[in-house]
Amino acid sequence: MGERRLIAALAASLLAVAIPAPATASPAAEHALVVVRPQATDRFWEPLTPAKWAFAHRQVIMTERGDAPEGPRRPFEYAIVDKGPELGSLRYSAEVRIDEPVTRNDRDVVLIFNYQSPTRFYYVHLSQDNTIYPHNGIFVVDDADRERIDDQWNGTTGAPPAIDDTDWHDVRLDYRASSGEIAVYVDGSDQPLMTATDTSFSGGRFGFGSFDNYGRVRDVTVAGTAVRP
Repeated sequence: MGERRLIAALAASLLAVAIPAPATASPAAEHALVVVRPQATDRFWEPLTPAKWAFAHRQVIMTERGDAPEGPRRPFEYAIVDKGPELGSLRYSAEVRIDEPVTRNDRDVVLIFNYQSPTRFYYVHLSQDNTIYPHNGIFVVDDADRERIDDQWNGTTGAPPAIDDTDWHDVRLDYRASSGEIAVYVDGSDQPLMTATDTSFSGGRFGFGSFDNYGRVRDVTVAGTAVRP
């Protein structure tokens, strides 16, 4: 754990130099750098449907599939970290696992960031299928059905499958608020698996969930610029 704390602190320092805070941040907040390591308890994570979640062994566990929400097409079930400041630019690091059996090809988990409301946020969809529009990509939900924004999607296929087993995988999400640049790295690769650029909005909370499957996350560390106290 000491090594992860060191990495998080270094990431915060890099963000201070390389990633300006959003223009909407107040003068007092735009230089505020924070490292958030939410404990795996319901005191830090707020699920849409608490009965579908468990917190054990330092893991945040989605135990069953969610239900399709009314309104824009978007992930069915997730939990948001509702403690601490809202963040602009950030580095979101975690270990994730898809618990759904590999016989279901559309299985996924999602990382959520810039969460402003149930119909305004970004998410990264990590799946073993990369041949269907809503799978294995980067998406924005902006008061409308989710829209795919990653550079890798060519209309028929996307980035190579992110997760095709039931093992744990290291995932890192980098987001630069000033430019809207997004990059997703899997299992320590120095080359991003997915990239995108979008400036629909910036600043918000982060979370974890699944579009219509289930899985779990642990060792969450998010280093970023605080945009609200």
